[in-house]
Amino acid sequence: MKKILVPSIIALALGSVSGLAQAQAAAPESSLSFNVGAVSDYRYRGISQSRLQPALQGGVDYADKSGFYVGAWGSAIKFIKDSGAAKGNVELDLYGGYKGAVGAVAYDVGFLRYEYLGNKLGEVTGFANANTSEVYGAATFGLVTAKYSHSLTNVFGTPNSKNSYYLDLSAAFDLGNGFTLVPHVGHQMVKNNDAGTYTDYALTLTKDLGNGLTASAALVGTDADKVFYTLKNKFNGKSGVTGGLKYAF
Repeated sequence: MKKILVPSIIALALGSVSGLAQAQAAAPESSLSFNVGAVSDYRYRGISQSRLQPALQGGVDYADKSGFYVGAWGSAIKFIKDSGAAKGNVELDLYGGYKGAVGAVAYDVGFLRYEYLGNKLGEVTGFANANTSEVYGAATFGLVTAKYSHSLTNVFGTPNSKNSYYLDLSAAFDLGNGFTLVPHVGHQMVKNNDAGTYTDYALTLTKDLGNGLTASAALVGTDADKVFYTLKNKFNGKSGVTGGLKYAF
């Protein structure tokens, strides 16, 4: 469940240039990037995936100059084995899409596959296989981003939940000196399951430390059903503060 715990915001920088360059837009470039990091608690859509404990994470992204992109991202998790499954300690997200702009509105559309390697959650009574596929679309205008994600399969191991959706509204405020403040509210609708449906919120502060290193701290909470989202006597939707450190290169 990638995370997305901080929204994607496209920043445009315009500067003063001279001569021929002043009349020509810089050609976009393709890029390949990597990231590694750790969080004190892996929250996705407000719900802890790591039993309120730390998790190691990392990923790779390729962005083509045409606007198309692909990537992979992974994290340690605990919720599958906490549900009684014999296997399922790693989440691997595989995704691809296209980013562009129409006037002042930037958009992002794509496909995301949450693959829980070797997971046996479908063998546990009351659960389905955890692997989940979603399509998504996002639009950014100014500081604000709205995103809609729609499941093409059962969602995260909940039986009969195909066509669930998640709505996400967020903003990014540049506070200066490398600080960014991101308020967020989201709503997860789980098809045919009122207990699984909830709203989450977060307020995240990030700090660009330079040389590809970023620190973050977030206040996270939900109105999730305590019984439905409790595993191993841990309510994974409880309010709390999380921290993280990521290095991109």
